[in-house]
Amino acid sequence: MKVNSVSAAVLFSVTLVAPVSAADLRQPFIVPEAKPAADDDWSFAVSPYSWAAGISGDVAQFGLPEVHLESDFGDILKDLDFGFMAIGEARHDRFSIFGDIMYTKVSSGVTTPLGIAAGSVDTTSETFAGLVGVGYAILDDSRGNLDVVAGARLWHASTEISFSGGLLDGVSDSDSATWVDAIAGVRGRYFLTASLYVSAWGLIGAGQADLDWDIAAGLGYEFNERISATAGYRALGVDYSHDGFVFDVVQQGPILGLVVRF
Repeated sequence: MKVNSVSAAVLFSVTLVAPVSAADLRQPFIVPEAKPAADDDWSFAVSPYSWAAGISGDVAQFGLPEVHLESDFGDILKDLDFGFMAIGEARHDRFSIFGDIMYTKVSSGVTTPLGIAAGSVDTTSETFAGLVGVGYAILDDSRGNLDVVAGARLWHASTEISFSGGLLDGVSDSDSATWVDAIAGVRGRYFLTASLYVSAWGLIGAGQADLDWDIAAGLGYEFNERISATAGYRALGVDYSHDGFVFDVVQQGPILGLVVRF
């Protein structure tokens, strides 16, 4: 049960760590909508971001019983090896194509109390989530836009456990799951002043998961036509289970982003 708790906690804390290194502090989310293009040209925007999220929920892997998680961002950050998050968009008139990628790698190690079965247990977990969608602006003017959107999100999570010392010395095992969910919702941006704007995102869907949802809202400041900074709050939840692999969690916390348009 000790191995179960450690491996499950490490696996699912992967999805909420910060996007750079453990000393810093990146589907969403502050919407990095592209600046309207002149004439009939396409415009583009990309936004790396940081998400200081905590996690709560129930998880299971390796065929073991479910474990309840309740971890804040500080607990997760200390085990972070690497993470990267970014979103991007291409826009033409009222139409848009957008995407979000999240990748994180976390490792953790513990020593067992007696050291009979194993002296120590090490876990390495990786998670990737990729979102691709299309949108159409039902409202679009000089102050902002409101888009209806639809797309799909691909999830992949894997964990490897290895034992050192004791009866299980040199033994290792891995467990993983990959699934896809269809999602739909709205997103938008509205300028309060010439430089200050609010933005928001709301998605909900299902597929191989029973439920997949993602909401965010924030405040942005446009320094010039190419560079903006955003700050807000994001919450994301997913409920997936298959063949003993359970991922039923909610992640939430503040988010910071830099938007570059071209």
